[in-house]
Amino acid sequence: MEFFEVIKERRSIRAYRPQPIEPRALEKILETSRRAPSAGNLQAYEIYVVDEEEGKTALAAAALDQEFISQAAVVLVFFAHAERSAGKYGRRGMDLYCLQDATIACTFAMLAATALGLSSVWVGAFDEGQVRKILHTPPSHRPLVILPLGYAAESPPETERRNLEELIHHVRRKGR
Repeated sequence: MEFFEVIKERRSIRAYRPQPIEPRALEKILETSRRAPSAGNLQAYEIYVVDEEEGKTALAAAALDQEFISQAAVVLVFFAHAERSAGKYGRRGMDLYCLQDATIACTFAMLAATALGLSSVWVGAFDEGQVRKILHTPPSHRPLVILPLGYAAESPPETERRNLEELIHHVRRKGR
């Protein structure tokens, strides 16, 4: 799919068909995430791949009972890894750059999934402690996004977006 078509076609999907994702497609999604830009190229994030029913069901429960998560073929969970940024960037790396790194990597995964004919939805509402417990992660990994992946079982319309005139603010200094 052409890049701008991918952007236009991406939708938040909350219903999935019971169809597995081909290993090669998942590998492409993960490779695309790995190529995401990051502060100082430190790649201060971790990605946990959950494809077993028990894990997906537990994540759905931890995500305030958002059951559609358990329907997905695969669930990716993106974690910030603050310690990877802290050495180079100190507090700003711990508080911001690692969060940006993880969310950019997740965005790349969403777009790669769309390009491959798969669907996803960004899930940010969940109990961080429960997610850590389910995935047996170290305390230094902070979960930021749960990303279910699969083949869509729904076709929502394109959502409204703000007009560029409302969104964009041109800044010009006097005399220029």
